[in-house]
Amino acid sequence: MTRFLFALILGFLLTACQQVTVDETEFVPKKLTELRVGTLYGPQIYMTSGQGDSGFDYDMAVLFAEYLDVPLKMVPYTNRTELYEALKKNEIDLIAAGMTETPARREQFRLGPPLYRVNQVLVYREGMPAPKDVSDLKGKITVIADSSFVETLTQLQKHYPTLVWDQITDKDSEELLAMIANKEIDYTIADSSSVQINRRYLPDLRSGPVLEEKLDVVWLLPPNRSDELMSQLLAFWHQEKLAGTLDHLNEKYFGHVKRFDYVDTRAFIRAIETVLPRYRQLFETHAGNLDWRKLAATSYQESHWNPHARSATGVRGMMMLTQPTAKEIGITNRLDAEESIRGGAAYLNDMINRLPESIPESQRMWFALASYNIGYAHVEDARKLAESMELNPNAWRDLKKVLPLLQKRKYYQKTRYGYARGSEAVHYVDSIRRYYDTLVWVDNQSKQQNPEEEPSDLASEEPATPAGTLSPEPPK
Repeated sequence: MTRFLFALILGFLLTACQQVTVDETEFVPKKLTELRVGTLYGPQIYMTSGQGDSGFDYDMAVLFAEYLDVPLKMVPYTNRTELYEALKKNEIDLIAAGMTETPARREQFRLGPPLYRVNQVLVYREGMPAPKDVSDLKGKITVIADSSFVETLTQLQKHYPTLVWDQITDKDSEELLAMIANKEIDYTIADSSSVQINRRYLPDLRSGPVLEEKLDVVWLLPPNRSDELMSQLLAFWHQEKLAGTLDHLNEKYFGHVKRFDYVDTRAFIRAIETVLPRYRQLFETHAGNLDWRKLAATSYQESHWNPHARSATGVRGMMMLTQPTAKEIGITNRLDAEESIRGGAAYLNDMINRLPESIPESQRMWFALASYNIGYAHVEDARKLAESMELNPNAWRDLKKVLPLLQKRKYYQKTRYGYARGSEAVHYVDSIRRYYDTLVWVDNQSKQQNPEEEPSDLASEEPATPAGTLSPEPPK
């Protein structure tokens, strides 16, 4: 009994000596009835359009809400400071906005697991001298206030004391990149992924020195009251990483933008302005179940919208149809623009319909385009080869890895239809995806300038919004 009392008293004294900090705002969180996600606008983060919502962070948020079995509520902000304050005040549950892990953010918030990695690069304009480092600048740097780029510059200033910069609060990263292209500012800092995506529309952007490399892009959770949500997020992240979702989204948003051709991009944007208006109505009329812009992008890849295009292999016209294909789909004059577009659309729709139902709707177009390029039989060979290599035959990210193997004897001798130039098919599809993204951007810009035009009823490539999902709030 004496020992028991001694132990009890000792335990009480030790407990009394420990410093205990009580956060009076801490409380047991209620069960989520909806997932409120604060975000910023950006093509790789969150965008809304007539064809649905999209973005890496948005797609992951949709899946996380499904995992939690609650509706998703996207809450876009136009100001980082207000976004941070909203999280601290419990007005949102987390921030999903393409933000990188930094020391300052670690101090203020709890950081989720990594989604993908980026470099921070100095951005300048075509025609300017290429800077070697931040001490070699012929102008001023402009960055967004409260961004990770300010932290980077603050650290660099310790080594370059004369380094100065402007901070602005009423612009976002996309606007600063546009200001670079339009000669309104000299330099800015951006994530490498943002530069890769935006130079499809702003081909004069140039990436300079890497200022920070391999930064993890993460979600931000409140510093308090988020234990349960963090546990759920970690479990969800492990599940989706094993399922290949992170790899799929990485390929979907960044896989086709790594290649860049300055001259080709400039030429394509000029063609959208000068050539496409003559044929746009034909693409819209004959697209059928296709997004007309995917059909137009395919035609540009094939013929640069030249109805009289010919090749040494015998393919001709806007959609570069072979004679047997034209005959099969009832086209008599391949050099007639309307007939060629109608025939190409019919052929592509047929390719999509022939694909196995196991291929997701969002990726069927890429499989169909590969079939359009090298033949359906070779694509089926590649799918079987992918399966034998324990890859997913229904995922474009995996088929991209396998198609080039059809050029190697070690692999094609095992297939039914033999050799095929699979690497060309990958390049072909990626080029069309880049043209399509550029065309969507230009088309959306045109609609914003002419709001009286009715938006087209476009098929969405993005995942469908789950039942019960709330519409996004207006940007704050």
